[in-house]
Amino acid sequence: MKTNPFRVGLIGTGKISDVYLKNCADFEGLDIMCCGSLNMEESKAKAAQFGIPNVATPDAIIADPNIDGILNLTIPAAHAGVSIAALESGKHVYSEKPFVTDLADGQKVLDLAAARNLAVGNAPDTFLGGRWQTLRKYIDAGAIGEVTGVSAFVPTHGVERHHPNPDFYYAKGGGPLLDLGPYYLAAMVFCLGPIARVAGLSRKTFPERMIENGPRNGQMMPVEVDTHCLSLIEFESGVIGQMMVSFDVWESETPRVEIYGTDGTLCIPDPDPGDGANIFQGPVWLRTRATSRWTMRPRPAAPADWAIAENTHGLNFDARGVGLAEMVQAIRDGRSPRASGALGQHLCEVMQGMLDSPGLGQFVNIQSTCERPPLLPETKQTGLNVDLGVNT
Repeated sequence: MKTNPFRVGLIGTGKISDVYLKNCADFEGLDIMCCGSLNMEESKAKAAQFGIPNVATPDAIIADPNIDGILNLTIPAAHAGVSIAALESGKHVYSEKPFVTDLADGQKVLDLAAARNLAVGNAPDTFLGGRWQTLRKYIDAGAIGEVTGVSAFVPTHGVERHHPNPDFYYAKGGGPLLDLGPYYLAAMVFCLGPIARVAGLSRKTFPERMIENGPRNGQMMPVEVDTHCLSLIEFESGVIGQMMVSFDVWESETPRVEIYGTDGTLCIPDPDPGDGANIFQGPVWLRTRATSRWTMRPRPAAPADWAIAENTHGLNFDARGVGLAEMVQAIRDGRSPRASGALGQHLCEVMQGMLDSPGLGQFVNIQSTCERPPLLPETKQTGLNVDLGVNT
């Protein structure tokens, strides 16, 4: 037992909970005291596997006066309901992405948290990983001059090959934009600031898809959402960008995020959404005016002609759950968490705008804004307990 821990009740013990339970056991200052879900047998198995002392129903966890905060790992459609109930019970809450599936619910969560003086955090927290922190450091240092544009390409063929119960990915609240988009949009806002307007095109390629693993192998499931999404983005700073996220692509050479500047390019290669470690960690490529390949000479094979930026931050592994730990530190410091509810709500409005744009036939102006999360302090530490405090 840790000294004066922040006592967490986890609701939702599906596949994603494993990495949270593994990592949160090692974060200083917090303890997961209880877990539960609608599937109590699953919750009991997770408690036994990870040494969680108590198992209870979601309602009992929310009502427990000995719990300080709720870790909300339910399916997207349930995020808002669980978060609102937790806040009404006087508890801080950190939820998986997306923040909500309805913007009115998201605003209710934020308003309730403000009225109760409670903290709200929201995944993704991958932008706290070493590669994104390093990328931001180089942007702020002017390594590529003034930033002018950004591109993100995230082509996949869905989750039915590896997830035993992938139905919710293809139901309302799912789809590649709401599932994958938050990772890359959060990183963009972290690097470039909030978004001013968006446009998009999207389509549903397959009316149903087949589960290809586990006990339901061969079972067909309906598809309710668009599964191939293209977007244009304009940031409040004037930077412009584009993003493609898809569950309909079998293979591509484009999985990457690139940020363009007047004096060079920064690149995150292969940010594979199928491997959380690849999002937190990995190389940052840098090419400047002096090393640009756009000259009259033979083109060497990448990445040999890209400089590899020195990684100066920790969390270079699948550190999912660090957003919860950082929120706990923020509560103790009396500041806003970096992976905040306001950021989550902003991203939800951005994604809703991308989905609404085709029907409207025009750009959608984004009404919300948020703080650009500050950098984490540089560190030589490699474990989970890096410095999550205010950057000084």
